[in-house]
Formats: sequence, C-alpha cells, structure tokens
Amino acid sequence: MNNPKVRVGTAETEAARWHSRLGGTSVSTETLEAFFTWRSDPANADAYRRVETAWTSVGKLAGDPVADQAIHEALSRRSSKRSSALPKVAWGLTALAASSALAFSGWSWFETRNVYQTDIGEQRLVQLADGSSVRLDTASRVRVRYGRGARFVDLEQGQAMFTVARDIRRPFVVEAGLTEVRALGTVFDVRRDAGSVGVTLVSGVIEVATEGQGRATRRLAAGQSVEVTPSGVHARAADVESVTGWTDGRIVFRDTPMAEAVSEVNRYLTDKVILEPGTWDGEPVNGVFRTGDREAFVSTASAVFGLRATAQADGSVLLSSDENKSRTAQGSAGV
Repeated sequence: MNNPKVRVGTAETEAARWHSRLGGTSVSTETLEAFFTWRSDPANADAYRRVETAWTSVGKLAGDPVADQAIHEALSRRSSKRSSALPKVAWGLTALAASSALAFSGWSWFETRNVYQTDIGEQRLVQLADGSSVRLDTASRVRVRYGRGARFVDLEQGQAMFTVARDIRRPFVVEAGLTEVRALGTVFDVRRDAGSVGVTLVSGVIEVATEGQGRATRRLAAGQSVEVTPSGVHARAADVESVTGWTDGRIVFRDTPMAEAVSEVNRYLTDKVILEPGTWDGEPVNGVFRTGDREAFVSTASAVFGLRATAQADGSVLLSSDENKSRTAQGSAGV
C-alpha cells in the first residue's frame, strides 16, 4: 500500500522543481506539455498550489523588525559551542532567524523570477505556466502572480498582448494602474501610457473596470476598445489592425497627426526623431512602417511634407521646415 505521507512529500518536491523550471526566462513547449501532464494528477495540482501559496506568504516576513533582528543575531554566532549553551528561547530565535532569512531570500527571488520586461526596440513572447502567453512590446514590464482564485498580471509599463488559456475556476486579471481587465479565455491588448490606459479586444469577451470616484465596469466584445483617462472611460470601435500591428513588427498610421506619429515611432528608438514645434504637428500621416526603421520614416516625412532632416550631436534627427522646398504637400505621408 502506498504511504500517503510519502506521496505528498514527493508531490511537493516535484512541485517545487516545476515552480523553479517554469520561472526561467525561456520555457519550451515540450516543458509546458510535460508540466500539464504532471499537473493533471489532482495530488500534483494540490501540491503545486501549496508551493505557489508558500512563495506568496513568505513575503509577509520581509522587513519585519523582529525577524530582521533574529537574522542579525543568527548570523553573528561565532561558535557552535557558544550556541549550544544558549537557553531555549535563543534556540527559538535562531530557528526564526533561519526561517526568516530563507523567507526573505526566497521572496526576493520570487519577486524577480515572475517579472518579464523588454528594452527599447525589443519584443518578447512569454509562455506562462497555465498555458497563457504574453507578448511584450518595446520598453514594457509585467509582473505575474497566481493565486487559488485568479491569475494576476500587473502591467507596470508599456504594452502587451495577452492570449489567455481558458480556466473558468481562475479568471485572468490584468492590472494597469487603476484599470483592471478580467477574462476567462480570450485575446486582448493593453497599453499603459503616462496618462491613460488603452484596452482593445481582439476575440472573446472581457470586462474592464476602473477605480477612482466610484467603480465603473464595461463589457467589451471583439473589435471594441476603451481608453481610460483621468477624465473618464471612452469607448469606441477599435482599429484592431492598427492597434495590434506591433505584434508583426509594424506601425500602422491612419490619419494620425504628425506629432503623434513621431511619438509612436520614437517608442522603438534609442536615437529619437525630434519634430520642430509647429512643424506640421497636426498633419495626418497614413502608412505602414517597420518598428525601429527611423530612416524610412524620416525620409518619407521629409519628401512628402518638405521637411529638412538634420542629424544632432546626441544621435537624434531633427525634422524642421525647409524654406527651400515648396510646402504644397496636402494629405498624408505613407509607404
């Protein structure tokens, strides 16, 4: 007969190993399939949930003054003989120090292992342990955490496309500032800028909730989007191709004011494009450009709008009015 205590211990050991493997920067499809097969056993699923809960709970000890003092005392022990003469209460503090030290270091590791980010001009596809995926756009950062009742992703900055694996027991929740997006199984895009959050639904159904003066919740259908700003929530039909073009390495402009187009191009550049104030700021730009292709955008804008491109000492390019060219361009730039 199997010993249930041994079975639980083995399951928890395996769960800890899976938790470590799935926290890597790159997880193969084969590894995910093997994990799902292993987790299909109810005992294994329970063990994995216990490991997740343990990693979450250890953070409560970080910064605790009693724990910190205990750690200091434990680390200052010079001699095992001296320690053996300590009263029982000191042994208790030593045990607390050891567990607190492990908790603190474990929490620090946990805090970083579930954080994914990209640099300027970089994109990244992250496969999550539940089968969902997150595609990060340029200069973006997310933090992932799983609980018993929900799966949480905090979009700290930038833009991400979420493809959610269906799990009716645990909704998938994306938090971006005071905006919360809740889904069960769907595809949607969230972009967090300095003063706004944009949410676009590609397929399925999601609920977008906002905090602040009262809580407002909107349900979106495919092809709809909302923009959350300090002035409120603004719903509109979505231009899905334009919003999600970045996933294919494209920036799509449709009657986009020149100033906004330059700002969008700059999201993918370390050496920026600078538009001289008042220089065709509101002129509509139409076209498709590759992300990070500064030369194509600058040359097209210069030709169509009669602008002069001047290289700057810091590596940027200044677009300014060229008095030697006729400014007869009406309409828009494009490729």
